[in-house]
Amino acid sequence: MKLFTLEIVTPEGVTYEAEIRQVTLPGSEGEFGVLADHATLVSLLEAGIITIETADSENIDVAINSGYVKVDENKVSCIVDGAISLTVGDNDITKRLEESKALLKSAGASDAAIATAMGRIEHIHK
Repeated sequence: MKLFTLEIVTPEGVTYEAEIRQVTLPGSEGEFGVLADHATLVSLLEAGIITIETADSENIDVAINSGYVKVDENKVSCIVDGAISLTVGDNDITKRLEESKALLKSAGASDAAIATAMGRIEHIHK
């Protein structure tokens, strides 16, 4: 599978940048997936979880509160207000889960979007 670049940027700087296989994003009209050579688009992002499939076929989840995404054929750029990585096996996973819950609740997103993201966070924790 062809790889492309994903970057997640917050006001504090770049929080994630790597070559990946696929990404699923919480768009304003619902979740959508992006692969290499995707059509160019710009979309609002809702509070939720970005799911990344790395070049090594591992999954990484990143909780975000809001922002937007620009998709090009070979690069996806997410500009968000806040992002917290939820990597399973991380020694601080419990702390990161609590931080991500607080981030999502502070986003002012719809109750449905927050409930969906919180359900995914709870699933990661188990």
